[in-house]
Amino acid sequence: MKDIIVIVGPTGVGKTKLSVGLAKLINAEIINADSMQVYKDLNIGTAKVKKEEKENIPHHLFDIVNVEEMYTIYDYQKDCREKIIEIINRGKKVILVGGSGLYIRSALYDYKLNKETKKNEYEDLSNENLFDMVKKIDPGTQIHPNNRKRLIRFLNRANNNEELINNSKPLYDFDIIGLTTDRENLYNIINDRVDKMIEEGLLEEVKSLYDRKIYSKSVTTGIGYKELYKYFDGTISLEEATNEIKRNSRRYAKRQYTFFNNQFKTTWFETNYKDFNSTIQEIYCYLMR
Repeated sequence: MKDIIVIVGPTGVGKTKLSVGLAKLINAEIINADSMQVYKDLNIGTAKVKKEEKENIPHHLFDIVNVEEMYTIYDYQKDCREKIIEIINRGKKVILVGGSGLYIRSALYDYKLNKETKKNEYEDLSNENLFDMVKKIDPGTQIHPNNRKRLIRFLNRANNNEELINNSKPLYDFDIIGLTTDRENLYNIINDRVDKMIEEGLLEEVKSLYDRKIYSKSVTTGIGYKELYKYFDGTISLEEATNEIKRNSRRYAKRQYTFFNNQFKTTWFETNYKDFNSTIQEIYCYLMR
């Protein structure tokens, strides 16, 4: 079995449960690969693993940054690689789990990131031109056509990640496992999951951040947070905010599939929701091949 196992898949498909189940079988520790779960205070909206769900398996790179702070892909690359070495040196396997494809690539592939990247101000382009460019990259973008600052920030981030996406030289030997289910079932799971988050206190979680006047990137771009900020601003109703969270989550899941299929050599397994242990065993047998 390889030292590093990567678990990917769209939001809500069962990655957390699989990671813990496999960790117990192969004596592994888990490293977070979700760009939002590194932040403290973002718990319900990010579906962060709960203490009881960890089942005494060590989890790393969760809750490591204050929500007001900026944590970049550069920071993640450095931290994740350090954790990989630490865990392997202890004689244990590594399970990297999450839905942020670029974070995974930054850690596992030979790409040199610079903390400071060159920025293009796009002074010769109108807001309409910038918006058209953004839509070509992300057709479901929620950025307002007149929000020039965010349009430019998005395009610079996309340009800075271009080499990362295209670089295919791995630094380690690893298996990439993908969990999947049919689209209708996934969308139902996502919709139900959002309703459950509301029941579990998502409004209170986001209101606490809103009342503290926190407008960091993590809350102004994070699904579940940006929509409810609009609700607390009074610009949309709670029903509209909830529907936006569901819609944006479904769109994000679609983009995740596209990325994992195009950028990784992923071996996909259908999630058996009626007997999840059978899914764990099936994947375990594959890894032991």
